[in-house]
Amino acid sequence: MTVCLGPQGATSFQLHRWGYRFCFPWGLGAATIPTKAPGNTVAFSAKTEYGLVSLLELAAIHPQGGVLQVAEIAARQGIPDRYLEQMLTSLRRGQILRSIRGPRGGYQLSRPPAEIRIAEVVVCLEGEVASRGTAARQSAEFEVIGGLEGRLGQARQAILEGTSLQDLLDERDQRLQSQVMYFI
Repeated sequence: MTVCLGPQGATSFQLHRWGYRFCFPWGLGAATIPTKAPGNTVAFSAKTEYGLVSLLELAAIHPQGGVLQVAEIAARQGIPDRYLEQMLTSLRRGQILRSIRGPRGGYQLSRPPAEIRIAEVVVCLEGEVASRGTAARQSAEFEVIGGLEGRLGQARQAILEGTSLQDLLDERDQRLQSQVMYFI
């Protein structure tokens, strides 16, 4: 996958075990950005991670028209019920989920997993990313760093927009398949 990061050219990136590996074709080398480093803006908040895990649970049963209750998801994934309920309510308001009332009610995806972009989920759970004020920082050094931060944000957004819930479900299924052990 290639993402344009500005007037200087494009960069390619791949997800490695340690993070996203960016390769800059204009001779600046390469960099690995850890996906779980403390204070890293590439990583998801706990709220978004829990929301995505819940959506993966719901995506797995979507073809059968299945419904899951908050308590079921919370128990399977070790997420506090009340916290999960708040996240699922936000996702329902964002029209990613629908709720079904009644004793056999719960939540289900409002559309197929292939139509749900991760960028949409992140905005629903975290809100729009606000830009930081830089009025007091007008030096060339801060402008260069700000430009880099902007390009990283663009690359992150491109990855999120280019990834569907179905993509994550397929990757999860591949990982589960590779973990299967056969005993004789």
